[in-house]
Amino acid sequence: MKTEASTSSAAGSYHRLDDYEVINDDISNKIFTSDSDDSRLRQLGYKQELYRGLSFIANFSITFTIVSVLTGISTLYNQALAFGGPITLVYGWPIVGLMTLIVGLALAEICSAYPTSAGLYYWSAKLSGNYFGPFASWITGWNLKKAKLQWKKITMGVEVEKAEIDSGHARLHELGYKQELNRNLSVLSNFAFSFSVVSVLTGLNTLMGTGLNFGGPISYVYGWLIAGAFTMFVGLSMAEICSSYPTSGGLYYWSAKLAGPSWAPFASWITGWFNIVGQWAVTASVDFSLAQLVQVIILLSTGGLNGGGYQGSKYVVIALHGGILLLHAILNSLPISWLSFFGQLAAAWNVLGVFLLMILIPMVATERASAKFVFTNFNTDNGDGINNNLYIFVLGLLMSQYTLTGYDASAHMTEETKNADKNGPKGIVSAIGISVLAGWAYILGITFAVTDIPHLLNKNNDSGGYAIAQIFYDAFKSRYGSGTGGIVCLGIIAVAVFFCGMSSLTSNSRMAYAFSRDGAMPYSSFWHKVNKQEVPLNAVWMSAFIAFCMALTSLGSLVAFQAMTSIATIGLYIAYALPILFRVTLARKSFTPGPFNLGNYGLVVGWVAIFWVALISVLFSLPVAYPITDQTLNYTPVAVGGLLILVVSSWIFSARHWFKGPITNIGNSSEEA
Repeated sequence: MKTEASTSSAAGSYHRLDDYEVINDDISNKIFTSDSDDSRLRQLGYKQELYRGLSFIANFSITFTIVSVLTGISTLYNQALAFGGPITLVYGWPIVGLMTLIVGLALAEICSAYPTSAGLYYWSAKLSGNYFGPFASWITGWNLKKAKLQWKKITMGVEVEKAEIDSGHARLHELGYKQELNRNLSVLSNFAFSFSVVSVLTGLNTLMGTGLNFGGPISYVYGWLIAGAFTMFVGLSMAEICSSYPTSGGLYYWSAKLAGPSWAPFASWITGWFNIVGQWAVTASVDFSLAQLVQVIILLSTGGLNGGGYQGSKYVVIALHGGILLLHAILNSLPISWLSFFGQLAAAWNVLGVFLLMILIPMVATERASAKFVFTNFNTDNGDGINNNLYIFVLGLLMSQYTLTGYDASAHMTEETKNADKNGPKGIVSAIGISVLAGWAYILGITFAVTDIPHLLNKNNDSGGYAIAQIFYDAFKSRYGSGTGGIVCLGIIAVAVFFCGMSSLTSNSRMAYAFSRDGAMPYSSFWHKVNKQEVPLNAVWMSAFIAFCMALTSLGSLVAFQAMTSIATIGLYIAYALPILFRVTLARKSFTPGPFNLGNYGLVVGWVAIFWVALISVLFSLPVAYPITDQTLNYTPVAVGGLLILVVSSWIFSARHWFKGPITNIGNSSEEA
């Protein structure tokens, strides 16, 4: 049984209860709890009759021996060679392995709650409710007598199972906040939100042209792994801090707690505004990318650019963008249980979409690239006046780093996540890890269908220069004489991008809710209100409206819009780095870790994360074309610098007089957190 966090109201005292310590729950019923395996088994209605002597290694060894890689692969190797050969073996193994891991994670979560030898049939009885319990246990375990006995113990019990206090709820109370949002998300749901915002299918496909133009295969095949590795350092540092401070405020709250009393208000202010503006820019960018993709799908469906197809104007694209945001706002107005379902559906769609497309597209294509091309080709013919190989490679990294953003969504969903001090960090780290693996597999698969880079980037091809669309369209047209299959595959990507935008808006609204709860936004009392379904409805619609306004800059100039959305990468990463910086400097001795912590490696990981953010902030501010004109200038430093000036100026002239950092809402609402 999990040891629960103390519900002491002293914010900042984060300790664990000893075995059999009395816990006082919300209705003042005192119960006893224990971490002992024997005690947990008794709670489930069983005596300890088997000898409990297996270690973790021994338990693992039994399962690993039953799985037995040598047994399964060796006995069925002939079948794999007969049905598909190397492609089936090489790509089928990671597909099945990844999906099996998802099954295993779900089983592991249930096993943690009900650790009995009965296993599956006991779990079915517990989870299917009073009415279906006996049947579920029977069909799962195929032993009616045992099922009836099991059900009797579950419903009547040898010993009544003790009530448990959610550790995330308890920690939130310690930090000085009421539980206002519905805490209903599992670790899988929390992960799903971040995984959907990162969305491999969104980032890699919308910026495939950038990757091909600046370096080609080498830039994104190896650049993805480099960006992924350093992003994991950032994510691990964030996860450690999230475990200690699991609140929807996320980054800005962490900065306030870690910077110390003197710097807390300013640290919170600057981190919060970079975070929320960066999130709004992400939503604007993702939904605008979807609008452009829909326009390309319409173009190809009506004959393509060279076949008289319909190419929508910038006003059509902005109208599509507004319609998409409207749908996202409506979906985000639903209760969190619905969003949890959509989030898990989005995660599954991304995983299945990645592996379907990475296998299907190269298989359908009549011409495939060689392994030498995929792993060694370096495209220097970018047409932008840049000839230095290192410079080209660095610019190609943008595709990878833009994709690997948004995983702070797990932190912003912590007040709606069960045991958030454990599951929030897991959501961050697993979203990055699985995205890196799935993304690399997708890059490799799609690159085998790339044979003519200049053709894919040509503005006069059927897709109007939209690289990934042209890859799909050409693959099916070359084999079947029609690109319809490629258009259907683009639809798979479009759904993934739609889910990405939906989850991004969810994260936006929770950040806006928390930031306004602490009084940092104009009309804060209005934006942090929640409705009867415990949804921050006002924050949802405000975030959607601001994202739409950001996209309106595209009507004047795409250059202006790109400057606005550059904050989505650099602005967000600055917000990520600030609390990490405070963690390894001002709070290096005072930081109190939560259940998820890096131990002695925390400082080293933190400094590596800061180094990476500082490096990409400089690299992505460099010119992307020569000669430099008003149309080729990289406006990223202008946009990010402008935001910094606005945030600091507002602090100096106004906010420093009234914003005191995060405040509690338990008891005295003006008390600083």
